[in-house]
Amino acid sequence: MELRTISPEIDGGKYAAKCETDRDFVVEAEAPGAAEAVLKTRRQGDAAWDSVPMGSLASAGCEGRFRGAVRLARAGTYVYTVEARSAGPRPETVTYPERRVVVEPPHARVGAWYELFPRSQGRVPGVSGTFKDCEDRLPAIQAMGFDVLYLAPIHPIGRTNRKGPNNTLWAGPGDPGCVWSIGDASGGHTAIHPDLGTLDDFRRFCAKARGLGIRVALDVALTCSYDHPWLKEHPDWFFHNPDGSIKYAENPPKKYEDTVFLNFYPPDRERMWEELKGIFTFWISQGVDIFRIDNPHTKPDDFWAWCIPAVKAAHPEAVFLSEAFTYYERLELLAKIGFSQSYTYFTWRTRRDEILEYMARLTGTYVKDFLRPNFFANTPDILPKNLQEGGRPAFLQRLALAATLSPTYGIYSGFELCENRALPGGESYADSEKYVCKVWDWDRAGNIKDFIACVNRARRDNEALRHLDNLVFTSSTDEHVLAFTKVSPDRSNAVLVAVNLDPYAKRDTRVTVPLERLGLGHRYRAVEQITGRAYAWLGREINLQLPREEPVQIYRLEPPASAAAPARTEPSPLAEAHFSRFAELRRRAARESDLLARREMKQLFHDEMLHRVYYGPSYDAAYHGALDALARAQGFDSILEMSVGTPGH
Repeated sequence: MELRTISPEIDGGKYAAKCETDRDFVVEAEAPGAAEAVLKTRRQGDAAWDSVPMGSLASAGCEGRFRGAVRLARAGTYVYTVEARSAGPRPETVTYPERRVVVEPPHARVGAWYELFPRSQGRVPGVSGTFKDCEDRLPAIQAMGFDVLYLAPIHPIGRTNRKGPNNTLWAGPGDPGCVWSIGDASGGHTAIHPDLGTLDDFRRFCAKARGLGIRVALDVALTCSYDHPWLKEHPDWFFHNPDGSIKYAENPPKKYEDTVFLNFYPPDRERMWEELKGIFTFWISQGVDIFRIDNPHTKPDDFWAWCIPAVKAAHPEAVFLSEAFTYYERLELLAKIGFSQSYTYFTWRTRRDEILEYMARLTGTYVKDFLRPNFFANTPDILPKNLQEGGRPAFLQRLALAATLSPTYGIYSGFELCENRALPGGESYADSEKYVCKVWDWDRAGNIKDFIACVNRARRDNEALRHLDNLVFTSSTDEHVLAFTKVSPDRSNAVLVAVNLDPYAKRDTRVTVPLERLGLGHRYRAVEQITGRAYAWLGREINLQLPREEPVQIYRLEPPASAAAPARTEPSPLAEAHFSRFAELRRRAARESDLLARREMKQLFHDEMLHRVYYGPSYDAAYHGALDALARAQGFDSILEMSVGTPGH
């Protein structure tokens, strides 16, 4: 007997798998010849093991394979292994080498992030906002349904080589500079810009956010301005030019003339690394435990492999988001060595084939065991071309895709206003608030705040949308429509999402609902989560219409409601006229095999009847009720059953 493999196993056990405290940690093992197997877990540092029996998968055609699950309810690092035993009077026992899993809080997997610049929350042009202004914005952010509020850097800003508006190389006397140029004589990464307020003001702001169910996340950029105190205190912590001056930072093709990179290997490396780790522990002591790390791929991997576990050993609830737009392998390595979440390439995946391919990588390979994607639809650095050119429909569809494909997603403020003014020839925002203080009209015409609130409410109300690896794409007859389903781990909640990827035109499609996988019968209800309308659906082939103005439909699918007395039917002359023609065409199609009648019947149903009984703003309850009553009079449950029950349908 041998114990060949277990999963998850990351690079032969070199790195830890990931899980969360609110879901089972599932392990499978291949042990040919074993009669039984046991999953053993213990918290790292503990001596005693907890054991749960693993079930055989032989009945599913996987002879010699076992599966077990355990709920690890405390955040921290755990060790796990599988012990397999053979049958007979002299049973043999084999134990697999120990592996590790990092267990994190639920918000490491699930969250709706909203990014803002605190200094742009004020009401006076050219004057910095304050933490009090940020407090005033909290109810509106809560109303949109966001539960993580991510702040751009809040520290003092250097004056040397300060950037001006739109990243110009020299600032005027009143220009505030770029917030990522961190530090001046008053302090660095643990100091607060005096224009924003005091540390007490910040703590009060965080407390008010927590009271509204919103966690505060901080941006941590391990770079410095030329005026940061470290340059005088620790000159060896930086890179120098041949003339002795300190080199400015670069991340080709970008240049940051107002910022300098750290040298992570100075003579006093241990002291420096402890100082950097202290940035995180300081802010944790102020009540912040979520950190977005700026450009971690431009820092040594072995620093992160040391720092993140060191912080989490004392603060296992801490969550680290990697903002690394780099090649696949490096992005994934950062997730392996400790980052809880990762920015991704979702921002540039716009066609259906691109999304299918990318999601297959994230959900269908071993990547799913250690990389949690955070789908940001935009960032202060990235205003994608599809948002620049697609208008409001593009903002609707990208928000919905980000929020339903991934359990964690984010937007940068201004997205809800459909802000799409860009500098020519690139993805940079015009008049970016990276370099200026702005005043926004958060209620300006054309905003999509209500839509965002509906989508975030759907995420809260549907457990299926709080997971990643349950994603299954379904067929769509229109290549511009992406359709997929998700079902919760306990199979009590099932969702179908359809998104029109074409911001310029209405799209009609037919999607296939995988009824067996979703645990549904031939008849079921579809409750649209944005409009709240409920429909009686029949069969696995469903026709959908997605106007460009309303390109998203999110349906909760559930068994039909118990039989009840039919509601009183309101008269509808239009329904009666349509039904009369429809019934005559159906009779000819069914009894006389009249192909032309079947074609005309199909066209009538699709063009005139369907959108009034199924979807969107043209739904007509009186019309729908009248059609169903007329269909029942002819022996059918509904007009939909009468349509799909036509021979040759």
